[in-house]
Amino acid sequence: MADEKKIIIDEDWKSRVEAEKAEAEKAKSAPGVTASNEEASDLADPPMPPASFELLLTTLATEALVALGQVPHPVTGKTQVQHNQAKFFIDTVDVLRQKTAGNLTASEQQVIESLLHQMRLVFVQTANAPSNS
Repeated sequence: MADEKKIIIDEDWKSRVEAEKAEAEKAKSAPGVTASNEEASDLADPPMPPASFELLLTTLATEALVALGQVPHPVTGKTQVQHNQAKFFIDTVDVLRQKTAGNLTASEQQVIESLLHQMRLVFVQTANAPSNS
């Protein structure tokens, strides 16, 4: 289908998380080296991007994709399909779509519709896929 919309997810946060994780591991493993209080504070509570509607949507969509086994879990690094959790996140995005109807920009409306469509497609695909168990 040539007109199929693509999910656009900000990949920059992934590279920042990986860099912070690598830096934390490096600091932990270096003998006799301790992080300064400021560095330790930044690792414990990293700076966050500005809040936005699109960031909220992509956060929920990312959680759904983790629950659908499409993205490895950020802590365990493993993929696991959890349909109930995925359904919750997809339904949450749909509630946001319903509650914000008429109050979104054209771009925001396109993003939410596209995300819902893509998440629902993956949900159905994973529900119909043979189990790896």
